[in-house]
Amino acid sequence: MVKIGFDNEKYLQEQSQYILERVSHFDKLYLEFGGKLMYDLHAKRVLPGYDENAKVKLLQKLKDKAEIVICVYAGDLERNKMHGDVGIPYHLEVLQLIDNFRNLGLLVNSVVMTRYDKQPAATAFINKLKQRNIKVYKHKATKGYPTDVDTIVSQEGYGKNPYIETTRPIVVVTAPGPGSGKLGTCLSQLYHEYKRGNVAGYSKFETFPVWNVPLKHPLNVAYEAATADLKDINMIDNFHLEAYGEIAVNYNRDLEMFPVIRRIIEKITGEESFYKSPTDMGVNRIGFGIVDDEVVVEASKQEVIRRYFKAACDYRAGSTDAETLERCHLLMEELGLKEEDRNPVVPAREYAKTIARREKSSDPVSVVAVELADGQFITGRGSELMSAPAALLLNAIKHLANIDDEIYLLSPTVLEPVIQLKKETLNNKSGTLNCEDILMMLSICAVTNPVAQVAISRLAMLKGLQAHASTILSQNDQQTLRKLGIDVTCDPVYPTTDLFFQ
Repeated sequence: MVKIGFDNEKYLQEQSQYILERVSHFDKLYLEFGGKLMYDLHAKRVLPGYDENAKVKLLQKLKDKAEIVICVYAGDLERNKMHGDVGIPYHLEVLQLIDNFRNLGLLVNSVVMTRYDKQPAATAFINKLKQRNIKVYKHKATKGYPTDVDTIVSQEGYGKNPYIETTRPIVVVTAPGPGSGKLGTCLSQLYHEYKRGNVAGYSKFETFPVWNVPLKHPLNVAYEAATADLKDINMIDNFHLEAYGEIAVNYNRDLEMFPVIRRIIEKITGEESFYKSPTDMGVNRIGFGIVDDEVVVEASKQEVIRRYFKAACDYRAGSTDAETLERCHLLMEELGLKEEDRNPVVPAREYAKTIARREKSSDPVSVVAVELADGQFITGRGSELMSAPAALLLNAIKHLANIDDEIYLLSPTVLEPVIQLKKETLNNKSGTLNCEDILMMLSICAVTNPVAQVAISRLAMLKGLQAHASTILSQNDQQTLRKLGIDVTCDPVYPTTDLFFQ
C-alpha cells in the first residue's frame, strides 16, 4: 500500500483562497504557472497523495474567472524539444494541452509564439494552429531585455508585442516546459494593460522549490535534480529575510531577476511595488499540504536517484551534457544516496549477470525488474520473441492473477501472424514484439480465453509501481510503461550495437 504524505484536498482549498485573495488587489491578474499545469508527475512522485492534475482542478474551481494563454518558445520547436515525462515533442504537447483544457471546460484564449524570428518549424506550427482556428500571437525577443528597463518598458520594447485580448479577471499563462517566455508574456501584457488605463497585476504559481521547507530538504534537492539541465540552484531568499526576518527558499534565477522584475513593474505602474521579495510574488501553498514529512523525504530521495538515471541515459544518447550528469551525481552524494538505493536496481542487474554467465555472453543482457506492492520482485528478459518490458508485463500479470507460469496467455494463432506481419510487411528485421504489441494481442485473446481476460484485468494493479532496466529501453516501450503508470529507470547501456535504436 502506498503511504500518503500529502493532503490534496487541504491544498486545493487553501491554494484557491490564496489566489482569490491576490486577485482582489487588481482588476486583472496575470498568473504565471511554473512547472506542469497538467500531468505534474514530478510533484506526484515527491509528494505521495498529490493529484498530478491538482493545478487544473484548482482552475476548474475558478473556471468562471479564468482563461488560459499558452506560451511556446520558437527555438524549442526548431530543435524539436521533447516533454520528458510523456515523451512527446513540445508542439504536440501544446495541442494536447489545448484539447485537455477544453475537455475540462476551461477557456483557452490563445497561443503565444515567443522569441519568434521566422524559424521554419515555428512558422509551420503557427499555420497549423491558425488552420484549427486557434488564435496565435507572435512575440519577438524584447529589445533591451533584461537590463535596459527604459527600453523594455517602451514602444521599442514591450510595445512591439501585440496585445492579447482577454476578458476574465485571471489570465493563467502556462507552457509545455521551462524557458518558454511566460514571464515576458505576463509583463508585456501588464505594459499594454496600463497603457489602456487598466489596473493589472502579476503573480507566479511556482510549486518548487517549496519556500517554507528547509533549503536542503530532499523535496527541494529533488527540484534541483529535476532542473539540473537548467542549472537551477536553491538559495535562501535574501530579499524576504531582509524585509520580514523570515527564512524562505527560492532559486537562483528568480533571485537574480527579482530586482529587474520589480523595476519593470514599478516602471509600468508608476508606483512602488508591494512585492518585497520573489517569495512575495508567489502564490504557493504546497508546503501546507504536507501531512507526513518522512514519507515525502523518502519519495524525494527516490526522485533524486531517478533523475540521476535519466541524466545518465540522456548523456549516453548525446541529449544532455556531462555537467548535468555530474550535477545529478553530486546531489545524490549530498543526500548520501547510491544507485542501489532504488529497490528494483539490484534484482534487474543480478538477473542480467546470471543470464550472461549462464550463456557465456559478453553482450548486454536486457532485463527489467519491477517491485510489486507486497515487496516481491518480478523480472522479464528480452529475447528474439519479445522485448524485456513486454516479457515483464506478461510475467507480472500472471503472478498477480495466480496463473501458472507454464500457461501461455497468447495463442499461437494470434502470435505468429503478428510476428510475420512485423517482419515481412512492416520491414522490422527482428520482428521482436514490444509492450504495445503484447497488450493488443492479449486483448484479442481475452475475447475467447477467460484466463487471458483475468490476466488483463490485473494491469490496473501495476499503476504506481517502480521498475528498473539493465539496458536503455525503446521509446515505444518506455511510453507504454508510462501509460500503465509504471515508473521505470534504465542503466545507461544500449542493448544492441545497432546505431538505429528506437
